[in-house]
Amino acid sequence: MLLQGKSVVVTGGSRGIGAAIAVAAARHGADVAINYWGENDAGYGRRGAVQDVLEEIRAAGRRGLAVEGDVADPATGKALVAAAVEAFGGVDVLASNAGICPFHAFLDLPPDLLRHTMEVNLHGAFYVVQAAANQMKAQGKGGAIVATSSISALVGGGLQTHYTPTKAGVHSLMQSCAIALGPDGIRCNSVLPGAILTDLNKDDLSSPDKLDYFNRRIPLGRLGEPDDVADCVVFLASDMARYVTGAALLVDGGMFVNLQ
Repeated sequence: MLLQGKSVVVTGGSRGIGAAIAVAAARHGADVAINYWGENDAGYGRRGAVQDVLEEIRAAGRRGLAVEGDVADPATGKALVAAAVEAFGGVDVLASNAGICPFHAFLDLPPDLLRHTMEVNLHGAFYVVQAAANQMKAQGKGGAIVATSSISALVGGGLQTHYTPTKAGVHSLMQSCAIALGPDGIRCNSVLPGAILTDLNKDDLSSPDKLDYFNRRIPLGRLGEPDDVADCVVFLASDMARYVTGAALLVDGGMFVNLQ
């Protein structure tokens, strides 16, 4: 029960890693407010629809609420934080997780796709972190912010030239916010997932050749699951990580360090 009695906000919380974070936080004793955008009923495996996630939160004996909104809109972060404050009395933890990864070749990548990816992944993270940090500062008791970056912040991808810079930016945002918010007792860290099987990438990873490649490339011998990341987010958000800020935790089964 690492988050007993805490109020947690999760963006992109209706499916994949975000849903796993929301449920893990509830199982560790937190009330959870999730953000989602658009039609998110088609999840992967048992993580999916907004109502399913809320039911899992409540099954853990905690309160849950969902707020729809595009994180690329600065008003969304403010509305989400306000909803959590109204329902739970404050915000102790933010998991900034919302993101998109539409693969596309570089040479003919449309400006609109670049702009949209930047606005959701990087600008959206900035807006919600700013909103949560202002609330945490007003409360006067510190807090924890954990952003979902990616192993793609450290390596390149031929079909991800619009995506990898946003994830490097999220990692950098947490480093700078660790400095800016440290005096207020607010810790800021990021997790860098590797190959995690979610509905965001299931089409890309579903072929036998791809699965075989990753199983050989990853020293631990398997693709990651959303819960593998969620448990690390809970740790970084908890008092067990009370002297950790500005850090980036790779959650990739060892893929990054494997040069073979």
